[in-house]
Amino acid sequence: MELLYWLQSIRTPLGDAFFSLITHLGEETLFIVFGLLVFWCLDKWEGYYLLSTGLTGTVVNQGLKLWFRVPRPWVRDPDFPIVEAARAEATGYSFPSGHTQSAVGIFGALARWNKQRWLRILCVALCLLVPFSRMYLGVHTPADVGVSFLLALVMVFGFYPVIRKAMRSPNTMRLLLLCMVAASVGLLLFVTQYPFPADVDVANLEHGAKNAWKMLGCMLGVWLTYECDLRWTKFDTKAPLAGQILKLVLGFAILLAIKSGMKAPLHALFANDYLADGLRYFLMVAFAGCLWPLTFPTWAKIGKKK
Repeated sequence: MELLYWLQSIRTPLGDAFFSLITHLGEETLFIVFGLLVFWCLDKWEGYYLLSTGLTGTVVNQGLKLWFRVPRPWVRDPDFPIVEAARAEATGYSFPSGHTQSAVGIFGALARWNKQRWLRILCVALCLLVPFSRMYLGVHTPADVGVSFLLALVMVFGFYPVIRKAMRSPNTMRLLLLCMVAASVGLLLFVTQYPFPADVDVANLEHGAKNAWKMLGCMLGVWLTYECDLRWTKFDTKAPLAGQILKLVLGFAILLAIKSGMKAPLHALFANDYLADGLRYFLMVAFAGCLWPLTFPTWAKIGKKK
């Protein structure tokens, strides 16, 4: 807490605004946007790499949060003031940091895959700034961000050779996807079957169960995407700029429609709301990876001279 108190002593309105903006780069929504942008428009194998590190990192992070159940800094020390703008997104247990895990997973993977020096420098800077922002804002301790940082780096460097090998070996990719699904099933069993103590935060436990179903749905969706791509779609990400923009805008619009429009029907159909959410996320990933790429030849023709 000493470091957090020192950071609190040097806060300024400009610093508060800057790091409140930077910290958003570690949110789940941005991970989805980056992952699909790369998968649809740049390089599908780099997309598989980003999605694999990001989804697996989320599963590990959620499991550790519920295992250690470390309260947030202002809960441990009621006298410690945080930047209030960060409170709304600082939900759940503190250790390890989800924003750090996500940011280092995204930007670390981008830096590892790409060779452009400017991009690597930018990504490394963001890998450092987002964790720092969590401490500056007062919502995480050095231990929270440090462990997440190291875990994300392990996944970034560990998944890279596996994905490179998977480009030539379908069975390698299948084994990776099987491990990812097994990890999400393990998280689901942990949050639903482990005898947590009576003082466990019920809201955090319910949040963990909901995320476990969502991650399982996403993992299965990625596996289905890979099998469809291997056998049928075999899509190409190349398209003129106008085609890429339409591909992204319309694709994300439909994804948002599935996310919001399917929620009520699936919850009405299934007694278990968490199962309904898991199925909804599976449908979203299946659309993004299996159905939407079927439209890519159309976008590739837009703007081309005849």
